[in-house]
Formats: sequence, structure tokens, C-alpha cells
Amino acid sequence: MSTLPSATGQCLCGAVSFTATEVDTHMHVCHCGMCRRHAGGPTMSVHVGGITFKGDGDILRYRSSDFAERGSCKKCGSHLFYHLFQPDMYIMSIGAFDDQAKFEMGGEIYIDAKPQGYAFAGDHSRETEHEFLKRIGVIQ
Repeated sequence: MSTLPSATGQCLCGAVSFTATEVDTHMHVCHCGMCRRHAGGPTMSVHVGGITFKGDGDILRYRSSDFAERGSCKKCGSHLFYHLFQPDMYIMSIGAFDDQAKFEMGGEIYIDAKPQGYAFAGDHSRETEHEFLKRIGVIQ
């Protein structure tokens, strides 16, 4: 896995900014119904090893399941992250990063929920909901 030592980013209005460490350069596309409803389409995001936010008071944290929350800016609505509680893992929207040039397709998750109207080209992993949740340890 290729990682960047650190990367910075912010929401559209700049009220929330962040510095992420150990940033995975392989983005994953999520097709789950919640991501599509929240973002208006599939989400593209990367795992980070650590994250520090500035403007924490402007982060809206929405608990979207028993095991995770979604974060967005209270002022402009920008999608910032998906946060798994166990393991404590932040998955950041690639659109929030200042420099997105180093990200490349790593794989797709919830492929069994993807609508037929679009498809991402290329040879990369494609996991079902069950395969993904098992891999990250949410289910056995």
C-alpha cells in the first residue's frame, strides 16, 4: 500500500480544515445506499492513519449506523469523512484534500448495491457489502 506521510485539506468554505497522516493513495469508491443518498452519488475516499481538525465546532457529526458516523461542514455542507468507531478509523473524502493528484483507483465496495446506470473502468477490487464488512472486522 502506498501512503503519503501527510496531506492537508478543507471544506468548501474553509471553516473546517485538516491535516491527515499516513494517507492511503488508493481511493475506494463506495456504492452503498447511505453514501449515495448522503453525497448524491458514489463516494470516493481514502483511509488515513491519523487526523487533526481545525474548526471542530463547525463539524456536523451524524451517526449513520451503530458502527460509524459521517462528518460534514455545518456551514457549507461539504462531505468530509466517514468515521468507523471500531476500529477507530477515519476515511476522508478525496474531494476535501488540497492536492488530489496522487490518488488512484484502489477498489470499489458495496458493489452489490451499485445502480446499473454507471460503472468505473479498470482492473481493481470490487467487494460486496458482506465482503467489505468482514474485511474491516465489523462482522465475523
